[in-house]
Amino acid sequence: MKLNKITKAAICISLLAAVGCTGDFEEINTNPNGITPELLEQDFNNIKGGFAPMFNNIQVLTPEWVYQLQQGLSCDIWSGYMATPTGFAGGINNTTYSLVDGWNVYNWDYAYKYVMFNAYDIANKSKGKYDQFYALSLILKVEGMHRVTDTWGPIIYSKFGSPDTTIPYDSQEEVYTQMFSELDIAVDELTKRVDANETSTFVTSDLSAYKGDYKAWVKFANTLRLRLAMRIVKVNPSLAKTQAEKAVAQKFGVFTTNADLFKVVSPVYTNPIATISSSWLDIRMSADMESVLGGYDDPRIASYFDTSTQFAGQYKGVRTGIDIAAKSDHQDFSGIGSVVRSKEIVLMTTAEAYFLRAEGALRGWNMGSDAKSLYELGIAASFDQRGASGASAYIADNVKTPKAYVDPNFSVNNSAAVNNVTVAWDAAATNEVKLQKIITQKWIAGFPEGQEAWSDYRRTGYPKLFPVIKNYSGGTISTALGVRRINYVTSEKAANAGGVASGVSKLGGPDNGGTRLWWDTTAPNF
Repeated sequence: MKLNKITKAAICISLLAAVGCTGDFEEINTNPNGITPELLEQDFNNIKGGFAPMFNNIQVLTPEWVYQLQQGLSCDIWSGYMATPTGFAGGINNTTYSLVDGWNVYNWDYAYKYVMFNAYDIANKSKGKYDQFYALSLILKVEGMHRVTDTWGPIIYSKFGSPDTTIPYDSQEEVYTQMFSELDIAVDELTKRVDANETSTFVTSDLSAYKGDYKAWVKFANTLRLRLAMRIVKVNPSLAKTQAEKAVAQKFGVFTTNADLFKVVSPVYTNPIATISSSWLDIRMSADMESVLGGYDDPRIASYFDTSTQFAGQYKGVRTGIDIAAKSDHQDFSGIGSVVRSKEIVLMTTAEAYFLRAEGALRGWNMGSDAKSLYELGIAASFDQRGASGASAYIADNVKTPKAYVDPNFSVNNSAAVNNVTVAWDAAATNEVKLQKIITQKWIAGFPEGQEAWSDYRRTGYPKLFPVIKNYSGGTISTALGVRRINYVTSEKAANAGGVASGVSKLGGPDNGGTRLWWDTTAPNF
């Protein structure tokens, strides 16, 4: 079989330690004294080996510099969560809307080499034979690859593994349709096994906190479905409603306690943000976070950020898209706090599930409760997750609003507050204001997972963020709207030019950072 370049590269990486890769890839010799197929199949080892790379590369855990390029210098910043004091490439880079192919390729490459390939490999070894593993791989595949389609739009999905030289892209609508179907398969398969009281065979391979619990994985799949359903609410509201209600109504439901949240638990790696912030001083609290958390007197700020070493006792953020003459001008502002100094990487919170349901209820969907109650439960869940006190008073506060941003070193970066809503639910407010409150609190609760926050910002426009001051996109990216996607990277254009062309044809606009994705429409939120 003639292997396409993506698949061959992925297999090479997977097998490198054992056999290496050569030009005679398909003539790999087997060492008769080494690991035999029979040994590999004992205890499903031939299948289980693919799960660890999937877990460890949804967000790249090591090396830290890959995470920095995969996510840290893109969506973590475009979401309004973080900012960099470092003037990479003379200040003309992702943060100032001059998208850097050499950075952004890591998001694409690691997803395909480690998430997509291993899902493909596990499916080939388990589908129709050991379907519990197939089901689990599908959930991880959707969790990893929805981030890719939400970054680029059309991507290689249904045709991954094709032997053809040119691999066509699926439209984003086609990708989402397949993902919903894959979640159907996974939920049905694992629910059947829970109902049969079957002992899990996934315990030793599960790098999440679920420890192989099939029921917990079903709840995660349901909550993931709810997330994806809300993503498409403006482009296909009827399907969004159907999928969201299906997630909530499934017999095991969605996340309701913090024991449910999805996190990767690594025995080795600390969150890479800790190194990037504390050791390299390359990432800092954003001006947006300072404005919102500071204005609300939000007690979660103490776990999210450290106080500034330059301004004792103060939380100081850096504004994104500014002129950076020297790293020393802002490197002593607030670094990222204890939330990243652990070996647990949270990829989906219980608070998010409540806020998704709150938005659904606001839209008239059957979410099991009303919007106000679900909104307040989301805030309470986030406070509990972060060990913060004072949730009741915070929820009831109808006075405090985000504060103006002041850069104590350069007044040109100052700005009045832009996300001017209070915390307390207001039954008399418009749906637009209610949505702004929901998304603002969802944004706070989701920190530091910037990919999801960036997607919410593009979909809803909330929370309102400070615009960049320096925009070097050459007019392709709006200063007011921010980056909408990443352009297809140079390496993919070289390896699969015809495939990229098929993706661009399904994109609905030019291949640049200003083109909206399928679900990112100009339609109003209501």
